[in-house]
Amino acid sequence: MIPVQRWLGLLAAFLCLAAPAQEISLRTVQQASSAVKYDPTGSPLKPGLCIEVLRAVEKLEPGLRFTGLETQVPLKRVERLLAEGQVDAFFCLLKSPEREKQWRYSPVPLYVIRHVVVQRADDERPFDTMAELAAASRGKRVLVMRGTAIARHLLQADVTITEVASEREALQMLAMRRADLIYGQDINLRHHIAENRLGDTMKIGHTVFHEEPQYLALRADLPAAVEERLTQALRKLERDGTLRQIADKYR
Repeated sequence: MIPVQRWLGLLAAFLCLAAPAQEISLRTVQQASSAVKYDPTGSPLKPGLCIEVLRAVEKLEPGLRFTGLETQVPLKRVERLLAEGQVDAFFCLLKSPEREKQWRYSPVPLYVIRHVVVQRADDERPFDTMAELAAASRGKRVLVMRGTAIARHLLQADVTITEVASEREALQMLAMRRADLIYGQDINLRHHIAENRLGDTMKIGHTVFHEEPQYLALRADLPAAVEERLTQALRKLERDGTLRQIADKYR
């Protein structure tokens, strides 16, 4: 026979485990001018890759709710809001040493981006190495999206760059022959080439220069228990294939 005190202890433990998880509201924002990640004008079936990951987390963890999605801000402001602790979480951000000094990351990769170049279809030059990109950039600068970790990656490889506001602007400059190369994320570039019906005049090079996962970024002083809930939810979505299915939908 189980002693009364032991029985009461087991009952308390069971009730603790059975109790619903604490409801938590986390502040976030949408990244502006990043339709693959956040597309406020997109269809309900395709609102943006990162929005879909966020909603999958909310569905799996009903006690977690994200607020602030009505606000759209450029990437630089996303970084500032994270660093200042004005948002709690932001879905889909690359890591860099500078960023990791200012906030934390959940360890589960959300999806992988590949670094590629876009050229005009009539440009037959192959670009297979960073050294070749650096040499070409001395004639015409390589276009890259402003404020991204990718821009810093190119600068470290001695590639001369011009930073532009968006993939759309970069493709326009390429079409006008003001530049010969765009360097960026495959998933974003493919989206904009298709959206602007440029498949006959633009091509993506065959070389993948680098691969990087995107992560969930968290403000530096977010409670560890909240981070663990988010991480466990993402691990479940990784194991059951949901993260992969969402990423494949946008490629």
